[in-house]
Amino acid sequence: MEADAIANLILGTLGAVATLVIISLGLAVVFGMMGIINFAHGEFLMLGAFGTLTGVRAGLGIWLSMVVAAVAVGVFGLLVERLLIQRLYGRLEATMLATFGLSLILVQGAVLIWGTSTQGVPTPLGSFTIGRYSISEYRIVVIVGAAALLALVWWTFTRTRFGVMARAATQNREMASALGINSSRINMGTFAFGAALGGAGGALLAPLVAVAPSMGGAYIAQAFMTVVVGGPGVVSGTASASGLLGAVQRIVSDLSTAFVGTAALLVVAIVLLRVMPTGISGRRRWSL
Repeated sequence: MEADAIANLILGTLGAVATLVIISLGLAVVFGMMGIINFAHGEFLMLGAFGTLTGVRAGLGIWLSMVVAAVAVGVFGLLVERLLIQRLYGRLEATMLATFGLSLILVQGAVLIWGTSTQGVPTPLGSFTIGRYSISEYRIVVIVGAAALLALVWWTFTRTRFGVMARAATQNREMASALGINSSRINMGTFAFGAALGGAGGALLAPLVAVAPSMGGAYIAQAFMTVVVGGPGVVSGTASASGLLGAVQRIVSDLSTAFVGTAALLVVAIVLLRVMPTGISGRRRWSL
């Protein structure tokens, strides 16, 4: 294989890994820190994409629109936690049904607001060439953005007062409450943070994909697979599972077809869960 083909494969693999990171990280925060299975996570991605589209059309510019969209989805997640999720803690089945119902409502709401037609956000920046291959500069932005989001989550939960309290509440809720930690506020902040990460993921994807009310369904299965394979470690689990599954999907897709690449991702995920039922980070005992 020639050098330019190898470089293109490496960048493509990094792009696939980055995509899994940005679609899974918010879900990993909510599931890993709160134990909530959020079936509306795909719709948080969709809202982030539509928020970016709306901001661009309003003249905010692509980068500011992405930031505003992520923050707006985070605020929406805060409202969802206060009005819906906080009433269902400790009731896994009820939470699953509630978030599934929320996902249906959000899809229909998006249809009413933005319509059913597929829309797009112009891809910023230009492209560069490596030998015979032309590569979008925005792909590099997505890779850097995924790394930045991982670093943000790590910093939040290891270097901030909120993060320390959130981890304490996760490990021993009764003891945390005895020490004066307000678990209700911690849950609210954690869910809102996870929603904002989902919105940021959708915002980063908006220039690369077709933006439509149903777009969340295209990513939710891969996001769940990544989170489950990653295990309890929010950062370490998401990063390791994304690296492995993304590499398998991209390499197999290049060697055959995209369908076979997706099938290979599923097979690897099943085998890993058979060998490591608690996920990659669960076996290695990473704390975050």
